[in-house]
Parts: sequence; structure tokens; C-alpha cells
Amino acid sequence: MAKTDRAVPLNIPNLLTLLRILLIPVFIVLFYLPVSWNHAACAAVFALAAITDWLDGYLARRLQQVSPLGAFLDPVADKLMVAAALVLLVQGDPTPWLAVPALVIIGREITISALREWMAEVGARAQVAVSEIGKIKTAVQMLAILLMIYHEPFMGMPVYTVGFVLLYVAVVLTLWSMMVYLRAAWPRLSGRVQEDEPV
Repeated sequence: MAKTDRAVPLNIPNLLTLLRILLIPVFIVLFYLPVSWNHAACAAVFALAAITDWLDGYLARRLQQVSPLGAFLDPVADKLMVAAALVLLVQGDPTPWLAVPALVIIGREITISALREWMAEVGARAQVAVSEIGKIKTAVQMLAILLMIYHEPFMGMPVYTVGFVLLYVAVVLTLWSMMVYLRAAWPRLSGRVQEDEPV
């Protein structure tokens, strides 16, 4: 019997995505490390992960190395890193003012992931592709988390407070982008459009 399995496409973009996933346990260990520089180290790791998030997509398009594996792993890596960072931030500051926005952001990611999976099953995945508001939300969210992880004042700037405010801006953008996606999918969710009909 002829072999039909193909090698896993471990190109540069996919390796960067895998690196982002492997950075998560490093990030967690550094967060709990009992040293004075743990916040700075955590922020550096998170910043590196955010850079690879942009770089892997850029290289995949530039080098024409877009692959099914990369398309699957990239959003998974993003959501794992963001969820891990938010959980650790809430553990470090267990107040409703931080827990609620963290739950909103994580809950939105779960909701949109489920929505995209369902839309793909009915052949309408493109209708809930990443929007511009979604990209802005991600950028603000990453900056907010980065500042809150760094935590310490920098040149007189209250870094954590600025990050905290930006986190609430990210929450507004999170809910806004979720409504955009749900609105795009609503004709099929409500049954007004059947699976084999175009919107």
C-alpha cells in the first residue's frame, strides 16, 4: 500500500507560531519566579510572542508559505497566550475590576471561535473572517496586557494604570467586534438563510 502521509510543513512561519506556544510555559514560570526582574522578563516574553504573531503572518504571505497547519495554529497560539496572561494577571490582582474584563475577553474568544467553526461547517467561513475592528482590538489588547505585566512605573508613567485603562478600551472593542461577527452570521444563525444559499 502506497503511503499517503505528508510531512508536517514546518516552514518558518509555522516554527514561529510553535515558538509562541512554547513561550507560554516560560512566561508562566517567569511570572512566579521570586526575583525582582520577573515582571520585566515576563513582559519581554509577551512582547516576543506578540512580535512573532505579526511576523509569522507577514512571512507566510511574503514567502507564500500559507498552510492549513499555520491557519489552525496561529489563532490557537494567540488565544492561549492571551488567556494565560489574563489568568495570571487576575491571580495577581484578584478584584472584580480585573476579573470581569478578563472574562469578557476570554468569553468573546470562545464565542467567536465556536461561531467560526460553525460557519465553516455550513460553508460560510469567509463571512466571519478577521475584520479591521478585530485587528485594532487585538493591538490594543496586546498593548494593555504588556503594560500590565510590566507593572512597574517607567519614567514617571504609571504603566500598570495605563494598561488597565487600555484593557477596558479593549473590552469595548472586543464587544463591538463580536457584534460585527454575530451580525454577519445572524442570517444563517436565525435560519433565514439555508446552508446551501448565498447570503
